[in-house]
Amino acid sequence: MHRGGFFTVFLILASISLLFDWYVFAGLKTFTSNWRSKKLRYLVTFGYLIIAIGSTLALFLDFKTFSTAKGMTPSHEWVLSIFLMLLFTKLFFVLIMFLGDIGRFFYGIINYFIKPKGAPAKPFFPARRKFISEIATLVAAVPFSGFLYGMFKGKYDYKLHKQTLYFDDLPEAFDGFTITQISDIHSGSFDNMEAVQRGIDLAKAQKSDLFVFTGDLVNDVAWEIKPYMEQFSQLRAPYGQFSILGNHDYGDYIEWNSEAEKTANLEELKRHHKELGYRLLLDENVEIEKNGQKLSLIGVQNWGRSFIKLGDLDKALQGVDKDAFKILLSHDPTHWEEKVRYHPTTIHLTLSGHTHGAQFGVETSHLKWSPVQYVYLDWAGLINEKNRYLYVNRGFGFLAFSGRLGIWPEVTVITLKKSESPESPKV
Repeated sequence: MHRGGFFTVFLILASISLLFDWYVFAGLKTFTSNWRSKKLRYLVTFGYLIIAIGSTLALFLDFKTFSTAKGMTPSHEWVLSIFLMLLFTKLFFVLIMFLGDIGRFFYGIINYFIKPKGAPAKPFFPARRKFISEIATLVAAVPFSGFLYGMFKGKYDYKLHKQTLYFDDLPEAFDGFTITQISDIHSGSFDNMEAVQRGIDLAKAQKSDLFVFTGDLVNDVAWEIKPYMEQFSQLRAPYGQFSILGNHDYGDYIEWNSEAEKTANLEELKRHHKELGYRLLLDENVEIEKNGQKLSLIGVQNWGRSFIKLGDLDKALQGVDKDAFKILLSHDPTHWEEKVRYHPTTIHLTLSGHTHGAQFGVETSHLKWSPVQYVYLDWAGLINEKNRYLYVNRGFGFLAFSGRLGIWPEVTVITLKKSESPESPKV
């Protein structure tokens, strides 16, 4: 999204937020109406206005800074996250108050038509009832608390996801072969080096045969990964470390002084992959050999339905035996949806990321929901179509919203197993 688009979104959100502020202010006046201390009433009501309007103003000033910055920094994300936390908190408060006002409206209509003759006139709208504002406050506390948790703990609450996949044509030497995958590091967003190390330690502890990273090393610019080079270079595996680029790695979402500057940034980022010890696959393939048998690991540049389309799968497949067991690294799962699963060459497993699971949602044994599902058909976990598998990693880092709630950062371990009768793993 270009800066003009960002500014339009800001104006819309700011207008909605300020409208909510007027409504919440009225509700808080009702909530504090019988408090004995006038100073305390003013502290709550006008203190709220100062904080709420101040967050909107801070977002505007931060936008001005962002307009001249090279990429989104943790400070930008914190300002945006606080604004969003207050906006959603206000939304829940307003919804309850609005339901109460609808009741007041119908109560006024009923009283108007059934009022006995000669009875004294009453206001059409009865006064707001205090218990409605109390309920609104309690309900609003839920998203407020959730956002706080997601911002201070959830974004670094790394979870391990394990999958065992069965294939009848897997070379016997690779029976039990393990792959650790992380995706979407977004190093420009990190604000706690010790917490990041916990995630890296979790990945290291798996001691997998192969390590893969499926794109978005940075938010926008190559220097964002520099403070974390030593940490992410700790990720090693006996059969190598391989990586691809994601849509954010190309620097398309900020303005550059020249095309040459943008190109130089991408070249620097590629060098960082090498310095990390990762073999960056750019529409190419490598053979992984074990005990004289081989599988093909294929990596493409970003290809997304709504984003940059550089990945060339046919080029990446050049030289690959049609009967080889194939694993594809492709950042955006829409590539699998639109190209890979229909390709005449069978690709057994595709590893992707990109969606982050929206960094918000619900995942239980009976329910899996995130707002990102209205944009992406396949947005988290394992998908199987005619024994062509896709695994979408929920992401290691975060972007824009400096937090995660319900959709936690992920380290994935996939175990390949040989089976004469392929089983359907649980999704």
